[in-house]
Amino acid sequence: MFDSLLNPWRKWRASRHASHQLDAILAQFEPTRSLAERNEWLIELAYWLRRADRPAGAASESWRYARLRYLLQVLENNPALAERVGQALRSIVQDNDPVSLLCDTGLSSRSGFWSELVDRWQARWLPPAPNQAQLATLFALLFVGPTDAQWVGGLDDELVTRLHALFRAGMTDEEHAAGQTRLERSLGIGIQILISQVRAAGLSRGIRSRMDHAELTDSPFYLLADAANAIFLERPDTALASPERFVQELNYFRAVLDRCRAATASVYQHLDENGVSVEVVFQVERMKAWLGRIDLLLSAWADTQGSRRFVHMTAELVSASQHRRSVGYLIRSTFADLARKVVERSAESGEHYITRDGKEYGAMVKAAAGGGVITAATVYIKFFITGAHLSRFTEGLFASINYAVSFLGIHFAHFTLATKQPAMTAPALAHRLDQVGRQEGLDRFVDDTVAMIRSNAAAIAGNLVAVAPVAFVVQWLAGRFFHADLISAAKAMATIDSFSILGPTPLYAIFTGVLLWASSLAAGWADNWFALHRVHDVIAYHRRLRFMVGTQGAQRIASFWKRNLSGIVANVSLGFMLGLGPEILSFFGPHMEVRHVTLSTGAVATAVGVLGPSVMHTAPFWLAVAGIALMGVLNVLVSFALAFNMAMRSRNLRGVDRKRVTGAVWRRILRDPLCLLVPRAPTASTPPGTSTPV
Repeated sequence: MFDSLLNPWRKWRASRHASHQLDAILAQFEPTRSLAERNEWLIELAYWLRRADRPAGAASESWRYARLRYLLQVLENNPALAERVGQALRSIVQDNDPVSLLCDTGLSSRSGFWSELVDRWQARWLPPAPNQAQLATLFALLFVGPTDAQWVGGLDDELVTRLHALFRAGMTDEEHAAGQTRLERSLGIGIQILISQVRAAGLSRGIRSRMDHAELTDSPFYLLADAANAIFLERPDTALASPERFVQELNYFRAVLDRCRAATASVYQHLDENGVSVEVVFQVERMKAWLGRIDLLLSAWADTQGSRRFVHMTAELVSASQHRRSVGYLIRSTFADLARKVVERSAESGEHYITRDGKEYGAMVKAAAGGGVITAATVYIKFFITGAHLSRFTEGLFASINYAVSFLGIHFAHFTLATKQPAMTAPALAHRLDQVGRQEGLDRFVDDTVAMIRSNAAAIAGNLVAVAPVAFVVQWLAGRFFHADLISAAKAMATIDSFSILGPTPLYAIFTGVLLWASSLAAGWADNWFALHRVHDVIAYHRRLRFMVGTQGAQRIASFWKRNLSGIVANVSLGFMLGLGPEILSFFGPHMEVRHVTLSTGAVATAVGVLGPSVMHTAPFWLAVAGIALMGVLNVLVSFALAFNMAMRSRNLRGVDRKRVTGAVWRRILRDPLCLLVPRAPTASTPPGTSTPV
């Protein structure tokens, strides 16, 4: 009974790689069948070719073409069958529209990112039917393997010649000439369709406003149509009457395409100045894909004598068809620049958290101490909120306001909260990885890495050195002069127990590190939004605001928000995530709490003030101390790792020799361990305050 229920599932899994035998496929073939049946026959033949298994001990990739060679040998030994197969292949190509394959396959069919995303999700689960008279549909059904593009591109000249002979089997010279004309005409139509799309996108408002051309008529996208018409609409007469003129016009057309490509690349420079939007990046990536496809088709169209021109084109179309079905490829290609912009905004802020000399180091310690003093007040207000016995949501809301106000106070007082630094400094370090290929660039990266570790250590030490004594002294003074404890003894003991390293503290610390990283993303997004929508200019030139505060006042308000928006968003978002995040997550799933090293240290110091110094001789206290130490490490490492990884991905730095970079950092630390505590002079020749150009 159970096996009978599992049989359909087993058959479904087995059918994924199943196919008919070659003799059955050739026997079932009839050239007179409908287009859908002929398409199905070719699909089955492709599945049979794909089933080749790698022989044991095979050193080369020639085994992948063993079945193709066997098929060609069978057909060459049977000319009548070869003629029928060749006729069928030609009829399939002739009856399926090739234009969709040339100018649509692998290219976004939607005008926006989100609609394209939905379209790809739908295509992933709803493959096309073989009864559609489109070569694009047939390609999507023929080439479904991840290595099919490499398989097509790896065809040697011998196999290409034999395949071409099979395709021409039983074909007259007139039919061959007509086929060549139809192919060139299809290539030309595909190029013209792509040109119209590139021209429309390049002259659209969102793209046009981000280019360097002062006059519309100077834009290469404006000139593209005339350059293309001189080639494709007048080619027969021009090529026959004046071949030199045709070559000149073809070269001019290629030059205009190069200008279009350069203009498209210039959009990214304006994205750095004016911010990034998903839709703009999507449009730019789509234009780049269109221009690349035009180059591909133009090479095949112009090189009439090239024997392998269609092999390369087919391999590229297969690869594009597979990318067209990939949701991940769309997300990666579109969000790379968006992520880069966000992390670079954070990198600009992160530069201020890296201390490189004794003066900056001392300033960091002082700023961290000031942040610790404010955090002590935050701890006590948090105890008062929890002691009010409010509902969980209300308690989380008031805790969020408490955190946000505290963090904003630290920000505007120019103090520092240590655990916020790693998420900011990580993009700044990733920024340096552009230059690690040279020795001076590697030295600069090592200098900044050591400086970052030293700065974070100084900030954490400054926070803890200030928050612990202040929290303890406040409770001691309350008990000494007012004979009152700010929290109960039971609450104090429960506080110490909750921070034990043996409990869920490590998990909660990791969760807090994720929130710290998320707040840096919010800051980068806000800064990008401010630049994208030109909010500075909107405020500075606001008519009613100018009437209220004057022109200079409006400028000062605009400059204030430009300087402080990212900091305000980072601190407010972090406060609300620390306060409400655990409550929301606990409502939907597992129980979660916040474990922030500075806040937790203040809470433990308050508990010691209530319970007395004798509690320091107990095991729970030292377990809590160990938990706080691990908490600090996890807060810093998790937020830094997430930010650094995102920064590397946004900059396409996956190919960086990580072992070489990591080894250089460790050699520096082992050679001079005190560099993590005492500032050193930079070894790179680059001045300390400058940034590496992108």
